[in-house]
Amino acid sequence: MKKILLLLILLINALGALAQTTEEYIEAYADIAQDLAEEHHIPASIILGVAIHESAAGKSKIARYLNNHFGFKGKNSNTEIRSSYRDFPSVDSSYVHFITFLKSRDHFNGLFEKYDQYDFKAWARGIQRGGYAHSRSWASQVIALIRKYELYQYDNRPEDYLEPVDPKPIYHAKKKSRKIYTVKKGDNLGSIAKRNKTTVKAIMSKNGLKSSALKPGQKLKF
Repeated sequence: MKKILLLLILLINALGALAQTTEEYIEAYADIAQDLAEEHHIPASIILGVAIHESAAGKSKIARYLNNHFGFKGKNSNTEIRSSYRDFPSVDSSYVHFITFLKSRDHFNGLFEKYDQYDFKAWARGIQRGGYAHSRSWASQVIALIRKYELYQYDNRPEDYLEPVDPKPIYHAKKKSRKIYTVKKGDNLGSIAKRNKTTVKAIMSKNGLKSSALKPGQKLKF
């Protein structure tokens, strides 16, 4: 009877965790994110955005069973699930480890000096470049979550702060490869035009020809 009751309690707790909305998740962990942000000069929005993305707002199995909200791999002592992800004694300790991880890795610790604590887009892209995730769209997904749930409101931006504008991508027009044909004995404009799927008029115009007469060795541009 006790085992059945324990299983029911675990099931209720699991269902409760799954029923948690993203807004409720944010409300539950905004304080720890802001405390870490203030101490380490990293956007709170990035901390929350990455946690929401990696833990499915606390609904993922590793978040529910291992308190792992940032997708860190490693050993765990949990007997309820088999997982290659490490466990944490509490959710807060998972958040703290995220900062410790960034500061202890050469790929990430330079971000703390390079970017300010409000530019969440630069942080997301910098963390992706450092190899935090394999997905090429990881940073875009985190940025989208931050915008969707307005997580930047937790960054305590100064009133006069201007969000950096993304530079417009520069598109370089591809240069058309120029084809040169060397006239051979017996060639005429009609046969050359047919072989190159063009017209006599187009060839004459392209090459400034006033006559259709050709000479062997003459160069024609297409």
